[in-house]
Amino acid sequence: MKHSTQVFSLLLLAAAWMLIPGCSSQKAQSAAPSAVPVVAAVVTQKNVPVELRAIGNVQAYNTVQVKTQVPGELTGVLFKEGDDVKQGQLLFTLDSRTFEADLKRLEATLLRDQAEAANARAQATRYAKLMEEGVVAREQYDQYRTQAEAMEAAVQADKSAVEYARLRLGYTKIFSPISGRTGSLLVHRGNVVKENDEKSILVAINQITPIYAEFAVPERFLPQIKAQAAAGKLKVQALAPGEAGAETGTLSFVDNTVDQTTGTIRLKGTFPNPSRRLWPGQFVDVVLWLGDRPNAVVVPTQAVQTGQQGQFVFVVKSDMTVEQRAVKTGDAVDNLTVIEQGVQPGERVVTDGQLRLVPGARVEVRQAAPEAAPAAATSGAQ
Repeated sequence: MKHSTQVFSLLLLAAAWMLIPGCSSQKAQSAAPSAVPVVAAVVTQKNVPVELRAIGNVQAYNTVQVKTQVPGELTGVLFKEGDDVKQGQLLFTLDSRTFEADLKRLEATLLRDQAEAANARAQATRYAKLMEEGVVAREQYDQYRTQAEAMEAAVQADKSAVEYARLRLGYTKIFSPISGRTGSLLVHRGNVVKENDEKSILVAINQITPIYAEFAVPERFLPQIKAQAAAGKLKVQALAPGEAGAETGTLSFVDNTVDQTTGTIRLKGTFPNPSRRLWPGQFVDVVLWLGDRPNAVVVPTQAVQTGQQGQFVFVVKSDMTVEQRAVKTGDAVDNLTVIEQGVQPGERVVTDGQLRLVPGARVEVRQAAPEAAPAAATSGAQ
């Protein structure tokens, strides 16, 4: 019995020694680093549109505050609030009876003075002949001649007074000076208004086709804007919140000074606005197109990381390890970033899974990131 126990113990010891190499092999395998799953994309070259983006404010192309030029009672309002009106359209009428009476009185005065002037001319002509014949003295002739000239001057003054009265009578009908859209009616029928009074604004009319969008960009872009504008009209787009499409126009104004407080230059774009997507006072996203940048090296924006030493990307090498490489970035893109220095077209960069990576780590590319369509480059002008 004792012999059998010894033999069994020897067998167990031999089996244990046989298991030791297997355990060591498993520990070695578990100690080996595993590949990190990542998503990668290929560095490409594209023609990237260079654009400046900013927040703009829509302004009416032309604004008129309609007032009366003569005092009187407002007797007629010939439009509704919010109507579109045409230039020359009748908007208001004032009580014209007083002005009609003044005009008739002055016309009568003119007729009387014209008759007296005609008589004075005839008298002056008659006395001129009598003076030549020596019948009357020259002093008498000079008196009639002076009287005739005075009556001629009175006739001219009467004509001016009649014209002025006719003009004021015309002011009792108020026409739209521009084509546009009316705002709120500020004075209603039956009220008495004063001429050219700030408190007697009847209505405001805004011209919205075409329309302006004003925005500002950093002054460092001014040389580029001036150079591009000298070569031709620059395209501007404005997108209103909630609208499906953008309005396209042209850059029409560059301010003559830089705002020293903000370091920006004020610009304006003019838009035809046929669909009236843009409305005065509205805030819009404005994009100023400055041309194309050919063959720009681009990577997906999510590939660019920021560390203590600046921006970098993880480049997947041919042996499936990664290299942390510093890059110099250029213009930002909707989903792309222009790389000025650091990577070359054809290299692969990690776009997802960077948090588990260290330089030299082995990776396994599970899937390639879809190639992003080129978008408009923005220089962060907001």
